[in-house]
Amino acid sequence: MPEAPRITILTVVRNRVHTIRQALDSVLGQSYPNIEYVVVDGQSTDGTLKILEEYRSRIQVLVSERDHGLYDAINKGNTLATGDVVGLLHSDDFYENRDVVSRVAETFQKTGVDAVYGDLLYVRADNPATIVRRWISAPYRPRAFYSGWHPPHTTLFVRKAAIAHWGAYDLQYRIAADYEFMLRLFEVGKITSAYLPETFLRMRLGGESNRSLMNILRANWECYRAFLNNDLRVSPLIMLRKPLSKSIQWYKANRKR
Repeated sequence: MPEAPRITILTVVRNRVHTIRQALDSVLGQSYPNIEYVVVDGQSTDGTLKILEEYRSRIQVLVSERDHGLYDAINKGNTLATGDVVGLLHSDDFYENRDVVSRVAETFQKTGVDAVYGDLLYVRADNPATIVRRWISAPYRPRAFYSGWHPPHTTLFVRKAAIAHWGAYDLQYRIAADYEFMLRLFEVGKITSAYLPETFLRMRLGGESNRSLMNILRANWECYRAFLNNDLRVSPLIMLRKPLSKSIQWYKANRKR
């Protein structure tokens, strides 16, 4: 059996003084021993940097400098990562339990796949114990993106070699660069993957793509453009399938209330 992979966890942050500590503790509290932690701060001004300094001795790579937004910072972090595998944990999120990364590493070791992903819970920003939406994913099937499917981005762990081969996040997409990145990996690159039917993390509501109706429309337009720019022919109706999927997830999470 291959050696257990070294896993880089990347956290990108700017002005998240109220949530960054929980994210840091979530990563540093993982049971898996071979983790490299990379934190990229966009020159926070609200006290976030002071908290990061408290953890500096336990963070392998910590940089704080100007960037051109979330995806630029992720690209920077991927470049700094030295692990065999890279996973993201945003500054508003935290792992569901301390064994998530261990389970991911075990799956990489046993299967040899290029990527591993799981499920996530959307929770209220002011009360993470309150679940608003459950994102239950599924094993990837060819052309799944054409049906509106994609893995939850922040649960996705990808081999560094696959990232190096298929390229960085494309900064022409202001909201949906993560979607285009995954589309490129799965539908163009045909990477191999494994789905773990387990909750990896909790994500506080309030992401950029869902912040307003205009952002929702822009995000879906960018997703459509992602197909075209990757020479994938698709109907414009793809723009309706993602919101429909989200609505179903929200209904299932709230129907018992």
